[in-house]
Parts: sequence; C-alpha cells; structure tokens
Amino acid sequence: MNLHSKDFGKDFIWGVSSSAYQTEGAHDVDLKGFSIWDEFSNQKKKIAKNHNGNVACHFYHHYSDDLKLMQSMGIKNFRFSISWARILPNGHGVVNLKGVDFYNRLINHCLELGITPWITLYHWDLPLELEKKGGWTNRDIVRWFTEYVSVCVKSFGDRVKNWMVLNEPLVFTGAGYFLGIHAPGKKGLSNFLAAVHHVTLCQAEGARVIRNLLPDANIGTTFSSSHVDPYTNSEKDIEAARKVDVLLNRLFIEPALGMSYPFKKMPLINRIEKYMKADDEKLLVFDFDFIGVQNYTREVVKHSLFTPFFKASIVKAEKRNVPLTAMNWEIYPEGIYHVLKLYNEYPGIKKIYITENGAAFHDEPVNGKVNDLKRINFYKGYLQQVLRAKQEGVKVEGYFSWSFTDNFEWAEGYSPRFGLVYVDFENQQRIIKESAYWFKNFLTVPHKVTKPHSVW
Repeated sequence: MNLHSKDFGKDFIWGVSSSAYQTEGAHDVDLKGFSIWDEFSNQKKKIAKNHNGNVACHFYHHYSDDLKLMQSMGIKNFRFSISWARILPNGHGVVNLKGVDFYNRLINHCLELGITPWITLYHWDLPLELEKKGGWTNRDIVRWFTEYVSVCVKSFGDRVKNWMVLNEPLVFTGAGYFLGIHAPGKKGLSNFLAAVHHVTLCQAEGARVIRNLLPDANIGTTFSSSHVDPYTNSEKDIEAARKVDVLLNRLFIEPALGMSYPFKKMPLINRIEKYMKADDEKLLVFDFDFIGVQNYTREVVKHSLFTPFFKASIVKAEKRNVPLTAMNWEIYPEGIYHVLKLYNEYPGIKKIYITENGAAFHDEPVNGKVNDLKRINFYKGYLQQVLRAKQEGVKVEGYFSWSFTDNFEWAEGYSPRFGLVYVDFENQQRIIKESAYWFKNFLTVPHKVTKPHSVW
C-alpha cells in the first residue's frame, strides 16, 4: 500500500520537532544564563565521548537557512522549545531582551515562510540558578515557572496560537531526579516524588497562565509513551508490566484529568502525599485542548525481586533478538497504535497530536548523500499504525517527526542521529537525507514533487 498524507484527511497537521538545548548552541551568547544542561554536559564522563551542547547545530545563527530548508521540504508546522535561561538568565526577575528578540526573529521568519510555530515552554533546560535553589524539588518553582510562562506568552502570544507546557515530564524527572543520568544528576525516590508533584502542579498552573493571557490559545502538554508488554504470561510478569505502564503512561495525565495520582494502581506513589498541600488535587487539573503523545518503542517487562520499589525490570531489546535503532530501542510500529488507543480511552482527552516520533541510526554521507532506508521504513511502518488508529476513531489529528536535523542527543551525545537532515558538526554543513525526500513526497501531491537542494 502506498501511504500518502492525504489518507489522513485534509485537516491533519504535519510538522517537525526540535528543542532549544539540542540545537541552538550559543550557550553563553547574548546574556543567556546557564542551564542545568550547560553545567551537566560540560562535566567529564557525564555524556558519551565527553560531548556537550555548547555549539550543537548552531541553530541560533543558522535558523534562517534551516527554516528555508524546512520550507523547501513542504513542512508547514515547526515545534520548537524556548530556552528558559535565554529569556530569564536567573530563572526569574530580569528579562533578557536579547533572548526575547531571538525568538521574535525566529517566530517572525517562520510566519514569513508560511510555517506555523508550535512552542514548547519547557524542554528540560532549567536555569542553573534555580537548580541551586532545589530546582524541581523546591515548591517555589511553581511561582518561578508561571512567571516565565507569563513572559513568553506576553512576548510571543500575539503571533503564536499553539503552546505545549512541558516536554516528557517523566523523562526529565526520572532521569534527572531519580536515576541521575540526566541533568541535574540527582538520585533517589524523595527527589523524584517531590519533582513529580511540583512538575504536575506547573503543568496545570502554566496552562492556566496561557489561558488567562491568551483565551483562544491551543494549549497542550506532551508525554513520553511506550506500549508495555509482560515478558511472559505469568501473573508476576503481568503485574510488573501493569505497574510500569502506570509509571510510564499514566502518572502525569491522570492528575490533569481530575483523577488524582494513580495511587491505587501503584501504591508506592502514595509517598507523594508528603509534598501535597490542601487543595493541591484541584490545582493539578487543567482541561487541555490537546495531548502530545511521543512514542519511539515499546517496553517488555518482567518481575524482578531485586529491583527497589517497583519489583519490575525492563528486558533490554538487544537481548530479545528484535530490530533496533542506534539507541538500542526496539522498532515496533504497533506500539504507537497501542499508546494512541490507550490515551483515546480517557474521555477527558479532546484531541491527540503525535508530537515526537522518529528513529536514530548511525548515518554516514557517501558522495554527498545519506541513504537512510532504515529510517524511511521506520516512518512507513509507524505512520501506517497511526492511520490504523485514526481509521478506528482515535482522536489523532497531527504528527510531528523527531527530528528536523540531527542534534545533541542528551547523554548519548552526537552519535545517534534522528534527523531528516544530516548535520556535519565539524563545519555545520546540512545534507538532506533520503528520508527527507521521502517525507516531502509523502506530504506533496506526487506529480508536483521536486527535490530541494541536497546540501547547504
């Protein structure tokens, strides 16, 4: 079957995604403050090959050419994040007008090229000055965050309608405040639960700020989502998989829907009550216009007596003889179908966008081309499952590829490449991959397709 964007309906949204720290570079330019990732990625042995995001894709200075390249590929929606520390170098207080000016120029250029901007307010790069005060473990962050959101909406809301409050709260709380493998490198259940509660408060409070200042805004937030299967049909493995599903897919959405935290489904979460005040349950609720679902793989789970707290462990994909990406994630297209069905079952969710989906491979240019057939096949398989869900009545109304360009991939550095566009990080040359040509064909009426310039 030849898949085409028209199969999804004329109003389906198509776009690409990126984030500030992973692409912008210019980490100390124009009065920008340091973020937790500026500090973390410049510590030895924190990032693969001691890479850091100081330069990344140099998007701060290359944005004009990158947007023109995006336009030439027929892409009409661009999801990007704002660097909190570029707007408020200390996290709160004095606004950096040079930072505001950069995003004004970026937004204006998007609109000039016919590209609709979709803003993510927080994509993991907390200002370092706030982390020194406890970061997400300090309840004062609700006040700091709403101040930041207010500045952004007042600065850009006259031209930007589409807003996402947070990017993947489970990942930045779990990896950054429980496992310590992401910035800021904290560990422990108490750090994690405090961060979870304050993040969930900010998820709703930030959305309320947007709604109050911009009543007609299209407001959402995004979640990392993975279909979870038990390793065997044993009762213990099934129970382990159920607990991991609660953690990965339900912890942040259910409070927003007025269902409170899923205490009954995972009693361990009861300990979060230590950080809750009177009326907090009401403050966690917000009626989002849409939910962003971000899916890459599935997880297979088994009972584990020796895993603290959860008694469950993930069976690594590389041990299961399945196809893998460069992240050692299983390529499992049906997973996106299952997570779409999962979120669609919540009656309070009005609309779903897939705000990230893509695959990393170890791409190499040959004679000025990047023939990434594996990525093309990845997109074909996953998009087929998105269409399947849509045809079954799932309220999925948009899809954003991750990512537009190769970028800094957090703890993995620059080796895994997710982009439709190859970036040579030595000279910042761009090469359009074959997957980008496929994506353009997918988005465009076939007889009108022309290839954009392959190298910038």
